[in-house]
Amino acid sequence: MSKQTHYIHLGLKDYKEAWDFQEEIFKKTVDQKIENRKLPKHEQVETENHLIFCYHPHVFTLGKSGDENHLLANEGFLREKEASFYKINRGGDITYHGPGQIVGYPILDLDHFFTDIHKYLRFLEEAVILTLKDYGITAGRLDGLTGVWLDWEDNQKARKICALGVKSSRWVTMHGFAFNVNTNLEYFNYIVPCGIQDKAVTSLQKELGQEMNMEEVEMKLKKNLEVVFEMELV
Repeated sequence: MSKQTHYIHLGLKDYKEAWDFQEEIFKKTVDQKIENRKLPKHEQVETENHLIFCYHPHVFTLGKSGDENHLLANEGFLREKEASFYKINRGGDITYHGPGQIVGYPILDLDHFFTDIHKYLRFLEEAVILTLKDYGITAGRLDGLTGVWLDWEDNQKARKICALGVKSSRWVTMHGFAFNVNTNLEYFNYIVPCGIQDKAVTSLQKELGQEMNMEEVEMKLKKNLEVVFEMELV
């Protein structure tokens, strides 16, 4: 099974357009797996893996298990802030995406890696934790909450720097993570991020006190994803 993974950078992309693009690849991969089950081994077509990076204009997205009341803004306010809102088919509650945030959408056939969705989430977190370590920041996990956190051992100081929300079917994944690099954190004031009321949100820029080079952060994150998943990005 190949761990070769096609890397695609969409640049600044409308959320719905990126979602449709993901869905297309996801469906093709799932359909191929269903088709393969009907074929003898020598006729089966190997599925492909993809890793998409992009940035979104201001947008709030609500996962399947989310509470719409966690969006604290009405339609008029969203228009004023040039933000859109979508209910989507990933797990998790509400989150924000916007410029200065690296959004990663791995569409992987986990049969090529390991069939364990919790391990998959931990591996995504680990790649971000290693990237933060490259910048001298110690990060970790909070029990029972997905994502990457700073000062996670101190309930009062704990703050999230990367959110996760995924969907999987037949061990094919979609959606992914949102890593705050130069993100305008003001937008998180208009939601209850991930449904968690008592925790702050932060960014690499805020922690280091300077605007970061997005391309450099992406290079480090890609390298760490390759290492953690033992994948080869092409």
